[in-house]
Amino acid sequence: MGLTKTEFFTDNQNELALIGKVFAHPARIAILQHLFKVKSCVCGDIVGEIGLAQPTISQHLKELRNMGLIKGDVEGTSVCYCVNVENWNTMKEKFKGFLDQEIELNQECC
Repeated sequence: MGLTKTEFFTDNQNELALIGKVFAHPARIAILQHLFKVKSCVCGDIVGEIGLAQPTISQHLKELRNMGLIKGDVEGTSVCYCVNVENWNTMKEKFKGFLDQEIELNQECC
């Protein structure tokens, strides 16, 4: 597989692409929706809610955490996850800026 040549793109373009990649799996969307619903939870609860194996859920949690969209606190032998509100709001504003672009064409196209 070829290189992505991320240096050809702006920091904003690269960041939007990374965020999009995190959202590209329905399990991650389901995990975020669950965390929004319950405000925080333990990994075992997520496994029960989503229905995937614990190692699979852990991998998805790792991706969300690496992107900074969630954070976790160790409580004994468990990790309690919640949405990182500050990073979520920053990401939301970046995507809103991208998605709110107006398309103005002088003529019908394609």
